[in-house]
Amino acid sequence: MSTASKPKVTVILANLGTPDAATVPAVRQFLKQFLSDSRVIEIPALLWQIILRCFVLPFRPKRVAHAYATVWRKDSPMREILFAQTERLKSDLTDAYPQFDLRVVPAMTYGQPGITSLLQQLAQSPQDHILLLPLFPQYSATSTAPLYDAFAKWIPQQRNLPGLSIVKEYYRHPLFIQALVQSIRDFQNQHGTAEKLLMSFHGIPQPYADKGDPYADQCRETARLVAQALGLEHNQWAISFQSRFGKQEWVKPYTDQLLGEWAQQGVKSVQILSPAFSADCLETLEELAIQNAELFLNAGGESYQYIPALNDSDAHLQLLRKLVQAHLNALEITLAQ
Repeated sequence: MSTASKPKVTVILANLGTPDAATVPAVRQFLKQFLSDSRVIEIPALLWQIILRCFVLPFRPKRVAHAYATVWRKDSPMREILFAQTERLKSDLTDAYPQFDLRVVPAMTYGQPGITSLLQQLAQSPQDHILLLPLFPQYSATSTAPLYDAFAKWIPQQRNLPGLSIVKEYYRHPLFIQALVQSIRDFQNQHGTAEKLLMSFHGIPQPYADKGDPYADQCRETARLVAQALGLEHNQWAISFQSRFGKQEWVKPYTDQLLGEWAQQGVKSVQILSPAFSADCLETLEELAIQNAELFLNAGGESYQYIPALNDSDAHLQLLRKLVQAHLNALEITLAQ
């Protein structure tokens, strides 16, 4: 079958975003876009823009840029890993589905490569089907929903619409739990175990959860399934939430507070991971691996180890491939009818 006669299918692998560089101007631009999203900050727009422009953007970018500089490689870790994940998935899928004119492309909600620009490009080469795979295992209106919003803004501008599939969440998918468990065991086989295993997730404000955001409950279920698969007793592990911003109450327990309490209680060794992140980024490499390590060790702890995100590991790619294949197989049946 010639490429011209094959159904055009694009798989979008999407993550949150990252600045273009570890510089104050680049970080300011990124934070402005990110923090201006009403999905992320649910404060009346006019009031929030005053706060953002007068009290956040003049000061926060310098500190955040310095943090990025401590983990920046040739590019942002998140973007490097997203590109690696995309290339590996592309190689696997194009061989497995020769019946499709298949593309696998990276995108980010904020920063580059941007989801809005990508959709505009796809409009120039009409697709038969688009599959969006947000790399957020647990759904939240603050992370996954903005990608839905990008499509909602794009769709009214199109005349010949493609089919559209979205992987909403995969927080309890057996291959996701298996990949996390394998990652933990591989790390512990090399470095030994600790008194406590802490699964720390990015937090959200408590009012968001009260209004129906399922994210925190899905995080708890992911953590429970991982602990169960590892055979851990209740006193050997815990779940916590990190990165709170502002004075609002966020979902608890807070990661930094829990680590401090453990150190005061005599806990000497901790291993920590964040099953909310499909790729290592500023939040894992700097906040979890550096800031919280200093906090725990300065409070009396003796050993603190960060277990990396799944990144482009074989087990993670097996999961991503399975998530995409479920939709491509269904699409193949539909197109054959």
